[in-house]
Amino acid sequence: MTHWTTAHSSSPLMRRDGCEAERIGGAGDVRATDPAGRVWAIQCKHRRDGDRGSAGGVGVLQQVNGTARQVHGADIGVVLTNGRFSSKAIPWSREHRIHLVDRRVLGEWAAGSRPLWDLLNRMPPPRRPTALS
Repeated sequence: MTHWTTAHSSSPLMRRDGCEAERIGGAGDVRATDPAGRVWAIQCKHRRDGDRGSAGGVGVLQQVNGTARQVHGADIGVVLTNGRFSSKAIPWSREHRIHLVDRRVLGEWAAGSRPLWDLLNRMPPPRRPTALS
């Protein structure tokens, strides 16, 4: 995996993929607008021990669920970590439409071959026309 720390990875990666991005809230949290006009709210959680450390749980997903759309006007809420997510967090995220980016997906994204929206499932439709539409 490319050596990106979660606290500094999402904003430059979103910009690399053609987004307007700004840091919000805590260290490394980002609000971005992708080329299709969709607004993203990304909360970054750095785990000191990576995927050997504690798993991200439902609590952080609840925080994102309560702020991404209401506070930041996001179409897409994301929790990004250099670690992993708990077995309870995964179904909860699907039910509440919060996207999870774990160590594996972060590594693939950082490698640079595809933008994040191509790596995630269940993307909302574009807000504005794109070159592909």
